[in-house]
Amino acid sequence: MADLLYKVDVYNIVAVCLEVYRTLGFGFSEVVYKDAIEIEFKARNIHYLRENAIVVLYKDTPLNRRFRIDFSVFDKIIVEVKVNKDGITDAAVAQTLNYLKASGMKLGLVVNFGGTSLNYKRLIY
Repeated sequence: MADLLYKVDVYNIVAVCLEVYRTLGFGFSEVVYKDAIEIEFKARNIHYLRENAIVVLYKDTPLNRRFRIDFSVFDKIIVEVKVNKDGITDAAVAQTLNYLKASGMKLGLVVNFGGTSLNYKRLIY
């Protein structure tokens, strides 16, 4: 069986999200979870950028449209934070896949804090 892409890095990101969920539970807005994740990333010395803009190119020409991703972690993993009581939606998956395509990154995580337990989806592009 092949190793998972960025296995250790994803493990560390998910550990951060689990800690945030254990501490806050569900019921808050996305920005609250993002703020808490940022605190945990700093505490664990995890390199990240928050809400950085990704430029979309068309024939090597930048378009006016920019994507703002929730977190870019280790310069190679996109993390999108969601709060949805019904779980991770197709729209959230499609959004993250678009971000992966535009950024050139290979792996994305959609993390949902909206249910009675934390859930996440690992996406490869």
